[in-house]
Amino acid sequence: MTRMRQTITALAFVSILLIPGCPPSGQLQAGDTRTFDGIPFQWCPPGTFVMGSPGSEEGRRTNERLHEVTITKGFWLSTYEITQAQWEEILDDNPSEFVGNNLPVETVTWDDVQDFIVLMNANADGNPYRLPTDAEWEYACRAGTTSRFYWGKDADEEDIYDYAWFVLNAHSETSPVGEMLPNAWGLYDMSGNVYEWCDDFYQANLGNDPVTNPQGPGTGAGRVIRSGSWFYDANYCRSAYRSYQLQDVGNGAIGFRLLREQN
Repeated sequence: MTRMRQTITALAFVSILLIPGCPPSGQLQAGDTRTFDGIPFQWCPPGTFVMGSPGSEEGRRTNERLHEVTITKGFWLSTYEITQAQWEEILDDNPSEFVGNNLPVETVTWDDVQDFIVLMNANADGNPYRLPTDAEWEYACRAGTTSRFYWGKDADEEDIYDYAWFVLNAHSETSPVGEMLPNAWGLYDMSGNVYEWCDDFYQANLGNDPVTNPQGPGTGAGRVIRSGSWFYDANYCRSAYRSYQLQDVGNGAIGFRLLREQN
């Protein structure tokens, strides 16, 4: 699917509460870019989408039950996975297995990421930072699409080489952020490279009923991770793919990206 067709699909699919016609002057548009505290972010507008995957999707798992989700507040999501240089600027260390300033930071636990966020918020120039929820992550990843991947169905798994670092092209290591093509909202590496921590405790059964701003259960065995990684095949890079990890365990295939709230 071409970039233009992706953008058209995204704008048609996302339910944004605006008066029909041209948007008002100054109105944020999906994919707008801003930089906060030295980190670029993309605008993800409020809207409604269908989370999960249909039974016919190749590689589908039972924890991807289709259900409607409404996100009532737009948010900013970091354009790239947080890099080692950005991590070191805040915490003055580098736990990563694969070392490089522009590589995604990895081998960070969910708890480690909370320490990073606390310090980010202590020095922030405005609204708070946090991890995206499971639903917010998939909403941003899809960027209006409903297909297996955010670039299309890709049944023969040829286009994935332009969008994601996975086991067949990553050479058993992470890659610098932003080298692949982005999704329709300008987010890079939402598939592959490293898994990304989400805020929620993992919940296998998401139910069938429509939900608004889901936050996940209050307790659980682990925290949600998304996106697949350099270590796994294409099925793990699907937009609906969900898994989890114990929040005090990290490895060389797990990193994160930041969400910045919007008033």
